[in-house]
Amino acid sequence: MKDILVMKDIVKKFGKQHTEVTALKGLNFHVQEGEFVSIIGPSGSGKSTFLTIAGGLQSPTSGEIIINQVNFSQLNEKQRGKLRFKEIGFILQSSNLIPFLTVKEQFYLVDKVTGKAKEKERIDELLASLDILDLQDKFPRDLSGGERQRVAIGRALFNDPSLILADEPTASLDTDHAYEVVKLLVKEAHEKKKATVMVTHDERMIQWSDRIFRMEDGNLIEQNAPSRETAQV
Repeated sequence: MKDILVMKDIVKKFGKQHTEVTALKGLNFHVQEGEFVSIIGPSGSGKSTFLTIAGGLQSPTSGEIIINQVNFSQLNEKQRGKLRFKEIGFILQSSNLIPFLTVKEQFYLVDKVTGKAKEKERIDELLASLDILDLQDKFPRDLSGGERQRVAIGRALFNDPSLILADEPTASLDTDHAYEVVKLLVKEAHEKKKATVMVTHDERMIQWSDRIFRMEDGNLIEQNAPSRETAQV
């Protein structure tokens, strides 16, 4: 299997001189197609910084990021934007839905922006898998926080990206829906060969992971992944 995301010697510093803080310290990481990887660690450990750098939403102080064999670090801002739209599905802690579009219109906008025309059946399939099919004509203001988050997750998957980056995707969900969302992300990774990275503080959600890393002192320490037999279904 090929690497979809490669991060080489990533350093990220904030502040200057006596106030300088090094959040990431020469971090190296890769994730392959069809792989579901979880990143755990306490709040403030650098997990979200790691994920935003992985997706090119902020630049490292030094180091290289390679996304689907393209060196992101060598692209200009316009080229970076195109690559993000084409290759990456972001699931952020805040749903970032457009307030004046209905649920199904959020998906049609992805079609328009990316130029990847999809059939309505694909929208219905995603909404049904997230238990929100009956919400497709509602606006974000009419949805609960958990429902908005599930719409955002479906929207990220809808673009058919090669890399999915999920920052605390289950934070606003009840336990049952949280499990369903994680299992959907795992299914997308394994069946559709998506490289998927999930950052979470909820260690109940990592049981289906192929690999698990703990963020400690600005670096990633690999943990033992649970066996397939012990993971809940």
